[in-house]
Amino acid sequence: MPPAASTPADLLAAALRDAPAAPLLTWYDDPAGERVELSAATLANWVAKTANLLQDEFDVGRGSRVAVLLPPHWQTAAVLLGVWSCGGSVVSTAGEDVGALADVDVVLVSQDRLEAVTDALGEGAGDGTPELVGLSLHPLGAGMAGYVGPARDFALEVRTHGDHFSPYDAPEPGSPGLAAGGLELSLGSLVAAAQELAGRCALAAGDRVLVDGAAAEEAGPVAWLLMPLAAGASVVLCRDPRPERLAGRAQEERVTASLGVRIDGVRVLGAA
Repeated sequence: MPPAASTPADLLAAALRDAPAAPLLTWYDDPAGERVELSAATLANWVAKTANLLQDEFDVGRGSRVAVLLPPHWQTAAVLLGVWSCGGSVVSTAGEDVGALADVDVVLVSQDRLEAVTDALGEGAGDGTPELVGLSLHPLGAGMAGYVGPARDFALEVRTHGDHFSPYDAPEPGSPGLAAGGLELSLGSLVAAAQELAGRCALAAGDRVLVDGAAAEEAGPVAWLLMPLAAGASVVLCRDPRPERLAGRAQEERVTASLGVRIDGVRVLGAA
């Protein structure tokens, strides 16, 4: 019998063990006409590369605090799971308060917010300034176009790192895992919260959950990322989904449940 999951990295390991080739995270951006599908093996590869980048270049490990200023996205999933695989704590996942970056070691931020974050950190602020990493969020993982500034480019940096990850100091369930909005959860508490939420939503292995991006941002990563992983389910994450496309998409993607959007014939998670 495989060991019980005690950290978010264990949840991903279980998905990789149980169904490595099956779709685990499918991303749609309707305004841009984008679709990206990641199997468990592909997502795990991105997570490993991200964790190696964070550990090797920025010394992220147990006790590190990493600000993640990214919208719900397939690359955001890789970043979050990469931080947790190192044993680090995610300080923030969304919101507009880019000035609240005290006491963090690394900031990962989308390119459209880089200028505001750079201004908030100040230029040449000294040794206490966190490392800054920018993400283009390009559908195919391309680098930042037209950017000239102090941030390192996630897409260019991550591709040079290894496909397998071994933490220098293995994550422990009691280590800090998430600090956002005054709430602090350990790595183990993140897993427990995801498992509890999956139980309350009657989410089960094999379910495929269509998630509205705006609802995902409001609910946070425990709901849109860790809950499906804890249940053995998969995710269809949609940015600005076009209502007229939802019924067909649900059928094509074999969606069995939804979060943040109503689709005829599909149960809504959390609905009374």
